[in-house]
Amino acid sequence: MGITRRAAIAAVSLLSAVCLAACGGSASNSSTGAASGAASASGSGAPQKATGKVTVLAAASLQGAFEEIEKTVEKDNPGLDVTFDFQGSQDLVSSLAGGNSADVLATANNSTMKTAADQKLVGSQTEFATNVLTLIVPKGNPKKITGLDSSLDGANLVICAPEVPCGEATKKLANALGVTLNPVSEEQKVTDVRGKVESGEADAGIVYTTDAAAAKDKADKINIPDGGVVNHYPIAPTAKPENPAGAQVFIDAVTGKAGQEILAKYGFGKPGSTTAGASPSAGGATPGSAAASAGASSEASAAPSQAATAEGSSVPEANKPTAQTTAP
Repeated sequence: MGITRRAAIAAVSLLSAVCLAACGGSASNSSTGAASGAASASGSGAPQKATGKVTVLAAASLQGAFEEIEKTVEKDNPGLDVTFDFQGSQDLVSSLAGGNSADVLATANNSTMKTAADQKLVGSQTEFATNVLTLIVPKGNPKKITGLDSSLDGANLVICAPEVPCGEATKKLANALGVTLNPVSEEQKVTDVRGKVESGEADAGIVYTTDAAAAKDKADKINIPDGGVVNHYPIAPTAKPENPAGAQVFIDAVTGKAGQEILAKYGFGKPGSTTAGASPSAGGATPGSAAASAGASSEASAAPSQAATAEGSSVPEANKPTAQTTAP
């Protein structure tokens, strides 16, 4: 009986030890799993990183802002190399359709991006900025241009071609204000319009407010009514990016807080704006400058045009721009 009792006690003790060891092992494993899950969750919340080359096709008006965003992207992503092709948006879409490879497309209006989407050239699109038009003249305003009015009679006016986003916007603006424009040339990108004005080859040019800002001391800005015409800028990865991770990193940088601050600095308006979205600091004339004086005059001279419709104008023919050389 004594032997049996001692055997039973020993068996119970052994069983307790086994159970304790098993429970301890389970607790340890559970703790390790929780730590792993926390690490995984923490990792998933970290900013995405990328390396390699990223090719971005971007509207010409975005050059200054995107090149500054590039610096922040490459600093945050060692080993990532962002390269650009800045052209008129319509040319960028044609390039993609022709088989040229790229990772990101950013256009200066929705209709051009829609053309790319209809051809299945891009993925999901995100609007990231807005822009409006203005008038610029060579520094000092030698022709004394005051706006989209009779001061343009005999002047060499340059605008964007109608198939270009800035040209499409220019046509809408002219219709909204009830004015007839007679340009001497129509350019394939807005930076070419700006270049002709800066060089003095043109007496006036219709560009985005961001281009007026980029011209700095090479041109003066003449304030004109915006006519409610606002260009919305979308960005998207291409349908077959060679560097999908790099493409997303760049898009996130553009749409993120730092990228939006850079775009605002260059005069772009906030995405989704349905009014004149560009920053007042975008190319605005400084008090006392020739542009400020001319701008004040242009606001007054253009006021009657705002009452006009696209079908007809309440502005007397004498007050319409009548540059006689027509665009090719």
